[in-house]
Amino acid sequence: MSQTPDVTITVIVFNDAERLPTAVASLLAQTHQNIEIIISDDHSTDNTPEVARALEASDSRITYLRLPENSGGCSAPRNRAIDIARGKYLMFLDSDDELTPNAVELLLAAHRERPDIDFAMGQVERVRVDTGRTSLWMPSLVAERRTVEGIEAEPGLLFEHLSTSKMYTRDFLDRHDLRFPEGIHYEDQLFSAQAYCLAKAFTVVPERVYRWYIAPFVAESAASISNQRHKLSNVRDRVYVQGLIDAFLVEGGYSAQLREAKDFKFLKHDLRMYSGDLPYRDDAWMAGYAEIVNPYLEGLAPGAFVRLPRGERVVIQLVRDGRLDDARTAARGLGHDVAPPATTTDESGALYWGDRVPDTETGRRELDLTGLGLDSRPFPRAQFRNEIVDLKRGPGAASVQLKVRTYDPGLRLPFGPQVASLLISPGRKRMTVRFRLDPVRPGVFEGQVLLDLAKAQLPAQGFAGVRHPMLQLQAPEGLRNNGLLLAPLEFPSFTAEVDQHVVTVEPEGRGSGRIQVRWEPVGLKAKVLQPVVRRVNSNPLARKIRKAVRLVTR
Repeated sequence: MSQTPDVTITVIVFNDAERLPTAVASLLAQTHQNIEIIISDDHSTDNTPEVARALEASDSRITYLRLPENSGGCSAPRNRAIDIARGKYLMFLDSDDELTPNAVELLLAAHRERPDIDFAMGQVERVRVDTGRTSLWMPSLVAERRTVEGIEAEPGLLFEHLSTSKMYTRDFLDRHDLRFPEGIHYEDQLFSAQAYCLAKAFTVVPERVYRWYIAPFVAESAASISNQRHKLSNVRDRVYVQGLIDAFLVEGGYSAQLREAKDFKFLKHDLRMYSGDLPYRDDAWMAGYAEIVNPYLEGLAPGAFVRLPRGERVVIQLVRDGRLDDARTAARGLGHDVAPPATTTDESGALYWGDRVPDTETGRRELDLTGLGLDSRPFPRAQFRNEIVDLKRGPGAASVQLKVRTYDPGLRLPFGPQVASLLISPGRKRMTVRFRLDPVRPGVFEGQVLLDLAKAQLPAQGFAGVRHPMLQLQAPEGLRNNGLLLAPLEFPSFTAEVDQHVVTVEPEGRGSGRIQVRWEPVGLKAKVLQPVVRRVNSNPLARKIRKAVRLVTR
């Protein structure tokens, strides 16, 4: 290729021959065609070299670069490509992702509109490989087109730490000798933090430029580096990179406000992912986790903790205090306003998470629940803790017998029998099963309920999907509270065939850990009715008609 390319796009690959052609195709289909494509292979051992060479031969804009040995990460293949890149602007793509068709055009236009910016960044679309559903990555940060005059003006952008959503000027990277750190994982976080801090100005483009394919529930053995949270080495790598970012901020003399924003990002994003996994970790893992994160947490800005929701602060503090069983218990309620199973009040009237008053000033500050209004908030928003403490298969083909316990630390329910209901909605018809909760002691109630899934009213065409029962409590004045229903993290699953459906009752296996019910149509409904429904649902006119009917019905 004799013409100098405007943009060089590096595609890094390792043992991904199957998906590499799709990634490269998304570049060849760009609306801006004057590009250079470098396939940088981290010494693959499958047939990636043959596939890459065939792609190179098919288009003069493609160059194949193969590293002499495997580096074990993303940094080296990107850096080797930067060394030979000819474009004035540089972009990066992973072999299992794609650029949107006009990504180069959009970001290049931003550079040409403001030649003084150091990089331009756009929106990232996440695509679930298991369901095909799409969502946006950090959408609020990239919702408005603007040029930011340095990261100190908008430190919250540190949350968008992907290097692949951006187009950099080659001069900017060379001027600061900015390259991806080799020999470590989470290289994007350090690289992006440095880029944000060193850039005098950068432009945010709200359009989608990157398509990120994610497999959130892939087997641990096949998970990507970022999804290997079950490994303590993964925790150690992430904390290590944070330390490198801290050192860079100190050396560069950046403000305390920026450091606090970076600390908040670590707590709210990085550490939050591990916190959600804690219920599934064993004692040895928990001890190792605490040993890694606690020393680092000691040095974070106090203001970063204050910005977190109370539930997240509680989990972190319980880990810092070595109350690891309590941390697992608290983590099951993250994001769902689930109450603790017990609270304690000190002599001043302050209310704390758990069965004892914390020993330290930090513990008392972080575990203080007084401001949550457990005893005063409106009943529909009151916090309870609903748990299935015993579960066994019932007498029917698809029934399950549950023993439910409800904790009411705010004493919102009068001491006496309570009206409760299990709610589950396969399709648009809710199934309600009423039962009684009897008092065990003040603030604790228990009851038995039989959930017979054979009685659920399914749509005529069948239902394919997963549902999680909820627990509804009723106040004496008739107000209702719908809350999460936790289940044992492990119990024997079972299946039954009911009304041309295979019904499976199983542990959720992730998140808070609920009881999960899965319906799969079989027979006529699976072979005939469901395909018809899918075709109808894909019709835009049919969707509009259904929406209008629902509005009229309401």
